[in-house]
Amino acid sequence: MTEQEWREAFGRVVVEGVKSPEFDRFFSVKFTRERAKISLLQLGLFIKHRRDCWAFVSGNCPEMSVKQQILAHEYDEIVKDRYSDFGHMELIVRQARTLGLTPEQALNVEPLPSTRATLYAWGWMTRERPWLEGLAALMATEWGNDDRLFEDLGGGVSRREGIRWVEDMGLQWEQIPNLSAHAEADEAHGEMFVPVLAVFGNGNEQKILQAARESMELYRVFRLGLALAMEAI
Repeated sequence: MTEQEWREAFGRVVVEGVKSPEFDRFFSVKFTRERAKISLLQLGLFIKHRRDCWAFVSGNCPEMSVKQQILAHEYDEIVKDRYSDFGHMELIVRQARTLGLTPEQALNVEPLPSTRATLYAWGWMTRERPWLEGLAALMATEWGNDDRLFEDLGGGVSRREGIRWVEDMGLQWEQIPNLSAHAEADEAHGEMFVPVLAVFGNGNEQKILQAARESMELYRVFRLGLALAMEAI
């Protein structure tokens, strides 16, 4: 497939995943500060775990050009980019301060059972599956933040959650740096690997797209777990 064909096929998988009952349930919950703590801190675990997953894909990938792209991606996430001089976990810490949490509280978090299960599954996918399938699994969740795919919903996952923080809790976008950053950064991060699929993925289209589909299924479980925990308080 061409880059455009990959883009369209991948987009359909991601849109189907986000337009699901689990995401609808998550976005139906009214945010309070205590509920926001659950969402933010579990998302911090997700972001931290992603660093392991990208390393697994890089380790499985024999193509130096792709390893270089992964390294560039991870430099933004771990070292610095235009959103933070200390990596994206620092965005979680800054946003946690808005909720009255210390850095220690933001970084030392017990996972929900659903979070633990989905992180284990993403770790297995990226470590044990062929590298293109692992790459697709990681790309899929980043594409969930691409506003261009979800204009009818008001934006991607991070933007929609950010809107809830603003509307439900009266905060400003400057007070929610993790959500505001990922509402923008993941568009570029998702796009950077489309040429990789067009160069190396042809002949394995169905397996790659199935991996993306399975990753979106995990993402639905992750978000449903947040919704249930938030509803319980």
